[in-house]
Amino acid sequence: MNNILQITNLCKKYQSGFEALKDVNLNIAKGEIFALLGQNGAGKTTLISIICGIVTPSSGEVLVDGQDIVKHYRSARSLIGLVPQEISTDSFETVWNTVTFSRGLYGKPPNPEFIEKVLKDLSLWDKRQNKIMTLSGGMKRRLMIAKALSHEPKILFLDEPTAGVDVSLRRDMWDLVKVLKEMGTTIILTTHYIEEAEEMADRIGIIRRGELILVEEKSSLMTKLGKKELTLQLQHALPGIPSELEIPGLKLSTDGFELTYTFDSNGEQIGIAELLQKLALHHIVFKDLNTKQSSLEEIFVNLVNSGAHHGS
Repeated sequence: MNNILQITNLCKKYQSGFEALKDVNLNIAKGEIFALLGQNGAGKTTLISIICGIVTPSSGEVLVDGQDIVKHYRSARSLIGLVPQEISTDSFETVWNTVTFSRGLYGKPPNPEFIEKVLKDLSLWDKRQNKIMTLSGGMKRRLMIAKALSHEPKILFLDEPTAGVDVSLRRDMWDLVKVLKEMGTTIILTTHYIEEAEEMADRIGIIRRGELILVEEKSSLMTKLGKKELTLQLQHALPGIPSELEIPGLKLSTDGFELTYTFDSNGEQIGIAELLQKLALHHIVFKDLNTKQSSLEEIFVNLVNSGAHHGS
């Protein structure tokens, strides 16, 4: 596996004694989209700030494409693009000049063709001569991405990319991230919008109180921790669940008209077909049935609240 980012035993402890990061280990493969989920104050921004060289780690090591971020600061930093949460730009400057200047900051030789491509990919080409103050919020957000990409980084960090952004713009951002991935950029995004991770990420990491409590492929996370729920609307109310039908996870509503069966997708419990057969044997007739699967959001909330995964 070609890892573009390797984080080993990373800790950050402040003089106050507050541990912002506790022994974080993480490898990120080239070209993947990795979503880091966590509540505010969980350590997401601290982790990004260390990788980007803004905050010094207390101990541990971070390698960006093999370069140590402390020992080879400049070369490691030039491989990283960061799109911060706050939009900060010189409002009197033009789009073209801002992005060109940003490239120069990293000591990269001028490359107008590359900047043209970035502006076109980000749908900013028509606005290249516009002053930044004339742009809409969404355009400014894209401009921040263009600036972060101007020096051709291998890893792009998006810190809460759609915080405070309306829903349609959020969709645009998601599509844009997919375009960047196709261009071969590795993307790490922090977010507390679960649907953002669900929509875009290949893998998901969950950070809680400075600890990375879980790193998992998105699809297996959904399967492994997801629960499915089957709801049956009954033709006639049941006074109670017959004793032969008392299966773990099966519940009857108070009015007796609804049976709910909650099961893990890979659990030991009986399957739906078997349950329906048992109901038929007991002449329990249902007029409607529907299933729902738990979303990543429910999984996340359970994980963060349970705290059972690692114990702290």
